[in-house]
Amino acid sequence: MRTKKGFSERFDWTLCLLLMLFCLVSCIAIYSAQGPKDSYLQSQIMWYVIGSITIAIIMYFDNEQIQQITWILYGIGAILLIGLLIAPVTEFTPKRGGAQSWYVIPHLGSIQPSEYMKVFYILAIAKVINNHHKKTIYKTLLTDFLLMCKLGIVAGIPIGLVIVQDFGTTLVLMAILIGMMLVSGISWKILIPLYGVAAAFGSLVFYLAIFGRELLEKYLGVDPYQFDRINSWLDPHNAGDAGMQLVKSLMAIGSGLISGKGLGKEEVYIPERHTDFIFTIIGEEYGFIGGSIVIILYFILIFHLVRTALQTADPYSIYISVGVISMITFHVFENIGMTIQLLPITGIPLPFISYGGSSLMTNMMAMGLMFSIGYHHKSYMFSSNSLSF
Repeated sequence: MRTKKGFSERFDWTLCLLLMLFCLVSCIAIYSAQGPKDSYLQSQIMWYVIGSITIAIIMYFDNEQIQQITWILYGIGAILLIGLLIAPVTEFTPKRGGAQSWYVIPHLGSIQPSEYMKVFYILAIAKVINNHHKKTIYKTLLTDFLLMCKLGIVAGIPIGLVIVQDFGTTLVLMAILIGMMLVSGISWKILIPLYGVAAAFGSLVFYLAIFGRELLEKYLGVDPYQFDRINSWLDPHNAGDAGMQLVKSLMAIGSGLISGKGLGKEEVYIPERHTDFIFTIIGEEYGFIGGSIVIILYFILIFHLVRTALQTADPYSIYISVGVISMITFHVFENIGMTIQLLPITGIPLPFISYGGSSLMTNMMAMGLMFSIGYHHKSYMFSSNSLSF
């Protein structure tokens, strides 16, 4: 027997409060970075408003309706990415930072399709896994291998389209795929060798990027300038201009000490710090305490998303949840890690805090899916709502 719940019981108030707190942190950090007269703060507030409306719209779609439009969204995302590959460099498709990754719409701003593709990608992978298990009566290594091939095709298209222009997004897409494959039901007899080979290949490439760059340049066509990020990560003080951003990031965060310097009192100048390096503002102005509070907020968010996934008995919703959790977790780990020299600089924004319409809208769309999962979750009496893989 299904129990009926009203809106107030079905709505995820905890997630709503967390997003409000992230909005507050984002606005304070951007205000400190750019000042009250700059348009970045107003734009970020506007995107939060638009994102909130987007969440409200997505929340009222149940998983069956979302599945019906998944391939349409995936196709639109792929077409937009292909357009950037074949389009000449113009004012509508400009190059920024050496990459042609944006469409510029007059009077509206720029759109980065690779950001939105992350959500469409999660939906597509979730649908492939869900449909495969619905059609598979008897699970064998052969059916698991077939599922892995399907996932490879669906994931390979967007990864292949962005790997040249945006290596950071490529890493995010791979992290999402790895996370979703873990809960896809594919046998560990396949996953363990697969992950082992992938780890070995990644380690080999990393080793060659440090000690065998001539081989990468000769056989993989890697341009010498692409090694600047490795140089700036391993030895930023001797990497020239390439390492200056990281050196200043370490100076800013370190100078904040325990409690920080206070609002608007940053002394270390970091270019474009309101985007990928916004954590340096938090570290410098609010110190170890402020940075820890932000990290704790992310832990609470991820814990809440995991709990939301565990409370639903619908496999498709669980797959989506894992994809969203993998995306957010990788973004947080990589962004904060690169500002303190734990990881190389990849240009990945800090979720919900970094300035940027496309990245914020992507995260808000992902949260809309989580709101939808919680809102449409069916509660049954005498049911544990458990699911085993």
